[in-house]
Amino acid sequence: MKKKKLKKQYKYGLVGRNIDYSFSKNYFTEKFSLFHFDNCEYLNFDLEKIEDFINVVKKTKGLKGLNVTIPYKEAIIPYLDKVSKNAIKIGAVNTITISKKGKLKGYNTDCFGFKKALKPLLKENHKKALILGTGGASKAVAFALRKLKIEYDFVSRNPSEFEYSYEELNADIFKEYQIIINTTPLGTFPNINECPSLDYSLFTKKHIAFDLVYNPEETTFLRKASENKAVIKNGYEMLVFQAEKAWLIWNK
Repeated sequence: MKKKKLKKQYKYGLVGRNIDYSFSKNYFTEKFSLFHFDNCEYLNFDLEKIEDFINVVKKTKGLKGLNVTIPYKEAIIPYLDKVSKNAIKIGAVNTITISKKGKLKGYNTDCFGFKKALKPLLKENHKKALILGTGGASKAVAFALRKLKIEYDFVSRNPSEFEYSYEELNADIFKEYQIIINTTPLGTFPNINECPSLDYSLFTKKHIAFDLVYNPEETTFLRKASENKAVIKNGYEMLVFQAEKAWLIWNK
């Protein structure tokens, strides 16, 4: 009798800190189950510090691809052998491929996911955006807005001379910027009462409030914007789009 050839086992995973809540693990575990990819497994690599990343790569047999989340999307870049052109321009990586020779290449699929999720909401008046936060995710959002030919500015708790502070956001600014995007983790479960510190009465029905947070489904940021008639959207669809893009990159 011919010996049955065993399928090669592949591992994928998420690199981040405090990632028990992770979208990616649930999403890919369900995907593998649904499509009977019984030789694939998705793991969480919860790292206290980015230096521990080397051990993940060295000690995880069959590792084929990784996602990267807060707070390591920028810090991970020096550990990679190559970085895609877009990820270099963005300055943040959320997807990594591992070659047979163990070479690591970084990509950014957040920009693709955000652009695809925002596009259906856009109307004639949506010419300018405010990006709340200046971390790795904000860079992918800025890149996507450039592709959509939408002007943008950043809002920060510690603004540089080129950024707005939250205290500066007034009626005139809200009239000019009609897309407000939260890229901070404020409001993420379990801290669901937190939200960016701004005057929510400035939102109108002409505004889009987009929150990269997806858990809870309606964050305090979205609820308060919605109470003032803004069009709202959370980060779930963006995450699905970026995850599927990552899957294509891992398997091309």
